[in-house]
Amino acid sequence: MSNLKFAQKISKSIDKFIRLVKNNTKNRFSQPRRRKLFLIQNHIRWFCIGFAIATCLIPTLIPHPVLSAERLTLSYGLLERSIPVNSLENYARTGKIDDELAAYFQYAPKERLQQIKEVLLTPIPLNAVQVSQFLYTPIGERLLENLATVIEGETQATGLYGIRAALILAAAEPEGLTLLNVLRKFPSSQISINLARALQLANLAQNFLNQTQQAIALIEKEASQEVTTSSVENTNTTINLLQPGPYKWRKQPIILNDASRNRTYPADIYLPQVSSPRPVIVISHGLGSDRTSFVYLAEHLVSYGFVVAVPEHPGSNAAQLQALLSGRSADITSPREFIDRPLDVKFLLDQLSNLSQSNPIFQERLNLEQVGVIGQSFGGYTVLALAGAPINFPQIQKSCPPPQDTLNVSLLLQCLTAELPLTGQYDLSDPRIKAAIAINPVDSIVLGKDSLSQIKIPVMIVSSSKDTAAPPLPEQIQPFTWLTTANKYLALINNGTHFSTIAASPNDAIPVPEQVIGPNPALAQRYVRFLSLSFFQTYVANQLNYLPYLSGNYINRISQQPLPLSLVRSLDLNTTNTSQIQISSNK
Repeated sequence: MSNLKFAQKISKSIDKFIRLVKNNTKNRFSQPRRRKLFLIQNHIRWFCIGFAIATCLIPTLIPHPVLSAERLTLSYGLLERSIPVNSLENYARTGKIDDELAAYFQYAPKERLQQIKEVLLTPIPLNAVQVSQFLYTPIGERLLENLATVIEGETQATGLYGIRAALILAAAEPEGLTLLNVLRKFPSSQISINLARALQLANLAQNFLNQTQQAIALIEKEASQEVTTSSVENTNTTINLLQPGPYKWRKQPIILNDASRNRTYPADIYLPQVSSPRPVIVISHGLGSDRTSFVYLAEHLVSYGFVVAVPEHPGSNAAQLQALLSGRSADITSPREFIDRPLDVKFLLDQLSNLSQSNPIFQERLNLEQVGVIGQSFGGYTVLALAGAPINFPQIQKSCPPPQDTLNVSLLLQCLTAELPLTGQYDLSDPRIKAAIAINPVDSIVLGKDSLSQIKIPVMIVSSSKDTAAPPLPEQIQPFTWLTTANKYLALINNGTHFSTIAASPNDAIPVPEQVIGPNPALAQRYVRFLSLSFFQTYVANQLNYLPYLSGNYINRISQQPLPLSLVRSLDLNTTNTSQIQISSNK
């Protein structure tokens, strides 16, 4: 899922603009109100970052603007401050501050004035087609709806449709998509920033973030106690699992054709040079990614003797995203992908079984009774469904569409399943699978408590504390507590993001900015290599001498800044104030 450059740029511009408001309202509002006001940038960022996990709506007509915004007004109840757009443009282009702008800028430090120019004139390198395609996705629609409650035109319709029209038409200008061009293309003579609504959304964001931090603190406390109580003998280890293993290997591409679904897709099979059948690990990529996103993990596992199979899901891969952004497709994915992704893996295992009997390259090489699966984001859902969690249609009917003010944008993806026929027979689990790892999964509605509690095999959930696409509390931490399987693990990468564990791919539709990836992704990927290897050796290959690597003491030994790693096997969220998060997500 590497399609966030537009969302990050928009979020960054909004951040800068709100900081400008902060510096120029400090004499009118109290410190607590100012602090709450600027929490809204976090809320807006949730919806911007959620671009990666949305689907596309059928486009509707855009009203063509016949006016240009003349004034920008900040309002809070009866208080207002109005800025002429001409004054802003003149300052941005010439550096001259007229009398009206001087009254507003008198509170701004000099270093901020240069930032104002940058915010107004710096282009976002996306064309009108790409902007339009994004804004007609459900996540784009949701972003517009929420922005329209904060950024208002002269009428409600002008607000929502005006923002969309202004963004698209500004992107078509020779100078590109700049904030100044957006103001000039807005189909209203006045734009008003509603600070009261901003404060309301900020309170929601603050509560959401506070509850998440409470849960993260509890995980770190539990992990610390395990380190304290674990005996030294239980952490004796002799193999450095962070280093490549001893086996040489080859990669064998194959093409799969499932005629029953009219679905053709590639897969890469990594084969160790061994003389006996070896356990198989399947890796499922996320939405907007492809089979190259976890090459680093495939190569690590095969070097330790696993056969690794990496399919590419054609309806939710990087090529599908590129088709959306180029205007060749109206969808980023379809509801059917919730069915087809697990079936892709099941069909892959069936074909590998056939190849192991008929193809010399695969004969006597695969043990398909010992299979592990690992997936990230949409792939995380995929492996949990394969592990035995059925799609939870009663929960979906109850919870979809999600609340207007939800901060969990992954619900927009999950609620696509409401469009699936309820009469369908969806057998998505596979008894050949003996263990599963879900990294940043989306599962709170599409699976939910009743579904996840049906999983019987060992499961590890990997969460990132700064994941804004699949928020950690509702999508990983709470779902971990719903698991009833005897062997379950929750790994938390503190300061990690939704993209920390994904390697850059040459097929990325839009490269993910460093700010979105977060600090030191190489360290996060080291953790994934280590956790996957020790978990699959223990629960798929049945090599119990690897179990000590999954102890608190050893995890503490390899944990490093700026991404400290915690691992727990149980968690009681009743000791924290987190229950309302799931209630708000599920109505």
